[in-house]
Amino acid sequence: MRDGLPEYAVLPWEEYQALLTSGHDASVAVPVEASTPGTLPKFSTLLALREAKGLSQEALARLVGISPAYLGLIEGGERDPDNAIRRALARALEIEGWQQEA
Repeated sequence: MRDGLPEYAVLPWEEYQALLTSGHDASVAVPVEASTPGTLPKFSTLLALREAKGLSQEALARLVGISPAYLGLIEGGERDPDNAIRRALARALEIEGWQQEA
């Protein structure tokens, strides 16, 4: 709850995918690896994690302290942010951190 209104909903993955594809571009449905306790998400799942939280690119960029354009470059894989930005993104997305990319 935030400001007395529900902020998040938990639903099965198939239902989430159906919501994404109903009347929307199916390319938005990006699979996210199932994370179990103790398993960190890969940084390449940033876009899907942001969308799962219901955050716009602008909102997440504002929380992290970077420009939406720079966040777009990060999500597109064109920029590799430093550890401080990675920590800020993890904090804003309420995750423990990122798995090392191979």
